[in-house]
Amino acid sequence: MSYRNWKLASALVAVTVGALVTPDADAKEPLTKVFINGKPTPVFFNDGDSFRGMGGGYQGTKARLAGYNTLESYGPVHSWGDWTEKEMYVVAKMATLLARKGVWHCETAGETDTYGRTLLWCEDLAVELVRGGYAHAMSINDDPAKPVLLEAQKEAIENKRGMWAHGVPKFILTSLHSVEEDVNGKGTYNRLVSSEDAHSVKWKHTTRYSECDKVCHSVYDIDDDAVDAVTLALKSDTIAAAWIAGLSDADLRAMVEEFAEFRHVNRSVNKDDREAFKQHLLINYANAGKFGDQQRGDGACMLHIDFKRRFGEGRAACLK
Repeated sequence: MSYRNWKLASALVAVTVGALVTPDADAKEPLTKVFINGKPTPVFFNDGDSFRGMGGGYQGTKARLAGYNTLESYGPVHSWGDWTEKEMYVVAKMATLLARKGVWHCETAGETDTYGRTLLWCEDLAVELVRGGYAHAMSINDDPAKPVLLEAQKEAIENKRGMWAHGVPKFILTSLHSVEEDVNGKGTYNRLVSSEDAHSVKWKHTTRYSECDKVCHSVYDIDDDAVDAVTLALKSDTIAAAWIAGLSDADLRAMVEEFAEFRHVNRSVNKDDREAFKQHLLINYANAGKFGDQQRGDGACMLHIDFKRRFGEGRAACLK
């Protein structure tokens, strides 16, 4: 899609956004035909990556479509590059509209996500949305996304389609959780997803966010000489020895560079050791000035809204 056509489509969808957010109570929900394990099923798409079964054996089933993610559609909350939150809200709504207008084919083994929703793989829909820049590939762990989606995303980025029209952050901020949401004592984290291969990073924190706080992923300038110096120092750092054991020189330097830029320890280190290693690097290297005089900038950003304040008349003020 050309930039001119993209702007035109955005303007047209903007007109429909209000109707999507506050539908007529008497209006019927738009149904879409989805073949689930070969059986035609009427569904209602809540957004571009989830739906509710409206008939047949999947009546009432809440489904989450795996392998990709669309931006939040409950309000204007995402931003990066030159995008405003309202513009990215249009991208999210366009994903929903495109999902609703097609006929899709999905498969499921009956597995569920952490919210109890049935997980489905819908390759035709996923590729359509990702290739158009209305969704991004996503894995919920260290693994990359499926090659078919990474190829579609590469094409979308190269052609500056959809969400990639005004910049490509190395990590997309897909969810925010304030510290009081940790009811099980397991810690709080925000999810970051790589725009390169779609693996996830848990941004662990102890911050309490207020309603409508704008939270941005920090990105720091890199000094190559400083990265080289820290890489060399770590080789004789007895505290870090167990954490970096087995890493090649190239992998160690890549890990140090990623920490210097984003302040997280990547998947080359055992996941159970990452947080401790991160704190060691923060205290003894970053805070000690070992990475030089780094300037901090903003990557992907998102507004924090409590789940109970996302819908209805009691919606947060920044969503209205």
